[in-house]
Amino acid sequence: MLIADMVHPYVYRAGFPAGLPPIDLVLSAGDIPGYFLEFLASSLPVPVVYVPGNHNDEYINEGEGRHRPQGVINAQGRVITAAGLRIAGWGGVPKYREGENQYTEMQARLGLGKLAWQARGGVDILLTHAPPQGPHAGSDYAHRGCGFINGFMQKRRPPLVVHGHIHEYEGKKIAYTDEATGAQVINAYGYHILELAQQDQRVSAKVGAGD
Repeated sequence: MLIADMVHPYVYRAGFPAGLPPIDLVLSAGDIPGYFLEFLASSLPVPVVYVPGNHNDEYINEGEGRHRPQGVINAQGRVITAAGLRIAGWGGVPKYREGENQYTEMQARLGLGKLAWQARGGVDILLTHAPPQGPHAGSDYAHRGCGFINGFMQKRRPPLVVHGHIHEYEGKKIAYTDEATGAQVINAYGYHILELAQQDQRVSAKVGAGD
């Protein structure tokens, strides 16, 4: 299951996950509240992996403080293994104003370079909040794509790239295949169910319910 940028009412409900096929892994591509991540972790006996979005709402507010959600995996800036898949995580967005979880070009160059070094053995999925440059990049400055994500894709060739940040007010962003790398790029806005297949040592994805 992929989620990003909204608390979808079909997922955040008393009967969840009734009506959905079996789920082996949840990937959150950012801007998902901490309480929703914990709901998924308590409702499903599977790994819940996330990267932070630019709104920085993955925390749980409790009393006078806040803490990260419990029972989930923060993949920010590292490569983790979950459900038999190697996942590289890169949250936040290119800087467009003052605020948290926004990175400069230098920070993106260094951070994604370090992530690529960690991923030198290969990864199955690149999980980001901002999109790569290409068809899913927004038309406004705050939702532009990040070219250093494309650089990671070219260097490490993940078969699947999952991102958030791009809402559907500009029209639905259909999954596409990146011409330079062959990666399938999916906007996780809302929720999606994917069926993954292993073909010639590469993961391919079929988008199902929720798309």
